[in-house]
Amino acid sequence: MVDGGDHIVLAEWKTVSNIIQRGGTVIGSARCKDFQTWEGRVKAAYNLLEKGITNLVCIGGDGSLTGANQFRLDWTKILEELVGAGKITADKANECAHLNIVGLVGSIDNDFCGTDMTIGADSALHRIIEAIDNIATTASSHQRCFVMEVMGRHCGYLALVAALASEADWVLIPEWPPEKGWEDVLCDKLSQERKMGQRLNIIIIAEGAIDSEGKAITPDYVKNLVSTKLNYDTRVTILGHVQRGGNPSAFDRILSCRMGAEAVLALMDATPDTPACVISLDGNQTVRVPLLECVARTKAVQKAMDEKDFHKAVELRGRSFQNNLDTYLHLAKIKPPKHALDGSIATRHPYNLAVMFVGAPACGMNAAARAFARIGLTEGYGVLAIHYGFEGLGHDDVAPMTWTEVQGWAGAGGARLKTTRVLPDKVGLDTVAAKLKKFNIHALLIIGGFEAFQSLLLLAENRDKYPEFCIPMIVIPATISNNVPGTDFSLGTDTSLNAIADICDRIKQSASGTKNRVFVIETMGGYCGYLATMSALAGGADAAYIFEEPFGITDLQGDVAHIAAKIKDGVKRGLILRNENANPNYTSDFIFRLYAEEGKGIFQCRFNALGHMQQGGRPSPFDRNLGTKMASKCVETLIRQIEANKTAEGGVFTNTPDTATVLGLLKQRSQFTPVQELKSQADFVHRIPKENWWLKLRPLLRILAKHESTYEVDVWKEEFDDYEAEEKLQA
Repeated sequence: MVDGGDHIVLAEWKTVSNIIQRGGTVIGSARCKDFQTWEGRVKAAYNLLEKGITNLVCIGGDGSLTGANQFRLDWTKILEELVGAGKITADKANECAHLNIVGLVGSIDNDFCGTDMTIGADSALHRIIEAIDNIATTASSHQRCFVMEVMGRHCGYLALVAALASEADWVLIPEWPPEKGWEDVLCDKLSQERKMGQRLNIIIIAEGAIDSEGKAITPDYVKNLVSTKLNYDTRVTILGHVQRGGNPSAFDRILSCRMGAEAVLALMDATPDTPACVISLDGNQTVRVPLLECVARTKAVQKAMDEKDFHKAVELRGRSFQNNLDTYLHLAKIKPPKHALDGSIATRHPYNLAVMFVGAPACGMNAAARAFARIGLTEGYGVLAIHYGFEGLGHDDVAPMTWTEVQGWAGAGGARLKTTRVLPDKVGLDTVAAKLKKFNIHALLIIGGFEAFQSLLLLAENRDKYPEFCIPMIVIPATISNNVPGTDFSLGTDTSLNAIADICDRIKQSASGTKNRVFVIETMGGYCGYLATMSALAGGADAAYIFEEPFGITDLQGDVAHIAAKIKDGVKRGLILRNENANPNYTSDFIFRLYAEEGKGIFQCRFNALGHMQQGGRPSPFDRNLGTKMASKCVETLIRQIEANKTAEGGVFTNTPDTATVLGLLKQRSQFTPVQELKSQADFVHRIPKENWWLKLRPLLRILAKHESTYEVDVWKEEFDDYEAEEKLQA
């Protein structure tokens, strides 16, 4: 912008085609010292005015966004100087009197307050977890301890979430320094784990990690500590800029599309009195928040750390960061009780928690089971694993879970407890009730998809007939289809979306040596179009056909003509996605043949049904983290309900709706909803919710594929929480 000339060029539709899967930035990025000076900003303004630019989207961290806002504040004086110097006319100055600024936060550290996630943070987590998973195999083979440094000079988000997702033994972050004497505590923990048979140890350090006195903690210091005190073979790995590389994750692609669209709408809505804003993510909504307030709160975090007020620093980071930290402390710092090591069910509490999987496998199930077992054991409860769901319960396939048994489950794909789609009424409600009584089960966690939801509903509706069902029961939604009522996101969907996005990237790349090829790809999901829609956004698809949005032959013909026109205009590839049950007549094969026939002489057509590869692989960082946190919340809730509903005979009895619930993630908040309330929100014929938040993204998909459509603006978030409102008043 300061240099001008060929550095500012007109972007056309073809310019940005087929770049959504590319890492880095195709337009380049730099920290410009000249822009920090008045003269540099005058040059930048002149270059923009030459192109008639008065609307600017700035993508970067708090430094870039602060600089952009300063540029906006200086704009009037800069125009006056340029008019006085004769470089622009007074008419030009009047025509371009106002500069509108919208910010998008691009930072892998996720260190900007005011948004749940910054662009790039999720992709960086993928790189970190991939590295840890790879290192874990060699560490286990050689019984080594690895000290890994990740980025985060002022924010420990990456280190903290990576520690949760990788089952790290210890994490060191700037917002929560270890207490005095932490070295001895760390060594004791590592020694205890080796005695329990654990063959590897992982310690994660944020590059800005400090102790309680503010002294830096380096990877070499930790390595020497472990090597000297424990005589362990210890290695240091510094990931460095590996974390910034690679293809963007599906989450980051979708987030960027949504934020970019909202930024354009914000500029269109802007008036001379509109303050500079940042497009942020609040739950599953993109919202506009005042830029200066976000920057002020971000700086307040560093001020709190400088003053060693670490509790305030964590609070300022936001609810999500605090929940991550609480869950990590609960899981990583607890010591296993004796009964957890030998598998004994005899505990200080004569009550048992049980967990089962119901439905198809989904990544994240194992992470949830691991957290459920370890926290339950630590609280003194017996934890029972029911293999093969209700079918296994009917065949007495029930066993106590031990502490060491679940080691390594967080990063494991598949379903370690095995799973089936069999509902309790198929086994027999009499049998299920008898088995719950036989194994003395006082609370039940069901992890699964729509079948898990149906199973809990059956048990809840038959409580009046079977007192054995009158115990606390919770469902954690886990299905790649994301079709469970009561939640915006299910375990497994993020991993599946990344798998589909990766496959689409490979398919598109396979056509790089050919001309004009269109791919028709079939995704899973039953009747739910979530996977097809979101993977279409992440893959830059031209269309996505789903059951929830009816389509006919006229629509298909229009899409064929549309993609043919794009290819004639220079776009070399096309991508069409279809949900497996989108329409019984317009099948994937029909759509493929239609495109192939109508595209003759213009493009070639190929078809791929992705199948069960969408269910496989290692869980993504998001699914590992979500499963761990949801299970932790379930244990706490089940134990609280057991304590509140004990009977004189030593059992548990409760038949209130709030003790048979689905734990959902609704707008970034965990919420327990009674399963009987959700019954009216479910379409049982097609096994989908009656309302879906993601359908509002369908118009955006059409617009990005160059179709005419209308995309509605999300809400303007005028202020932060009570703390932020108080800060504004004080300012």
